[in-house]
Amino acid sequence: MEINNQIIKRYLKNVLFINGTACAGKSTMVKMLADRYGLIHCGENYDCIPDGILTPERYPNLCYLQTMRDWQEFVSRTPEAYDDWIQGSTREIIEFEITYLMTVSQQNKVIVDTNLPASFLREIADHNQIAVMLAPPAMSVEKFFDRDDDKLFILEQIKKMDDPVNGMTNYRAILERINRQEYYDAWADSGFFTLVRKDATTDTREETMYALARHFGLAD
Repeated sequence: MEINNQIIKRYLKNVLFINGTACAGKSTMVKMLADRYGLIHCGENYDCIPDGILTPERYPNLCYLQTMRDWQEFVSRTPEAYDDWIQGSTREIIEFEITYLMTVSQQNKVIVDTNLPASFLREIADHNQIAVMLAPPAMSVEKFFDRDDDKLFILEQIKKMDDPVNGMTNYRAILERINRQEYYDAWADSGFFTLVRKDATTDTREETMYALARHFGLAD
């Protein structure tokens, strides 16, 4: 069964989407906006998949964490395989994310740190519901582990490898691939409202939050 995107758009009128590149501040802004304006907060990798639905046959990428041998396998994949996994997971989760957002947003505004593709977002939401946050590719790579979240867990797994030096070299190649200029340019040229993080030292959180709030119609 296929659902007309115009129907989806109608049901998602209360949802605000932020997408973009790594280390641009998406997760921080989603949380700050949710706290400041009383929005339902759907942060990075939020749980929108009901138990008992996933099968490796239909959702091989979403099931990868359950079927992989161990975390050493996870961090030692080739950059191409890792990139394919991310793209595959993005495709497979669309139906779950959309269904969940339609359910929780009927009476309340929702803000979500999403991975929905630009082409799909354009079909299901208005311009003032979508914002893109970007960091230069080099920053996305260099600052990847400078966060107190699941990225540090990945770093610990690399350190546990038999050859952690080569393991880190491979994972850096992964980061360079999944944050390559091609992806940055696609978002920069998407036509969505866009904010670019210029550096990682200046604290612009309040300024950035208000820029997003004005775009989303949450503030004057």
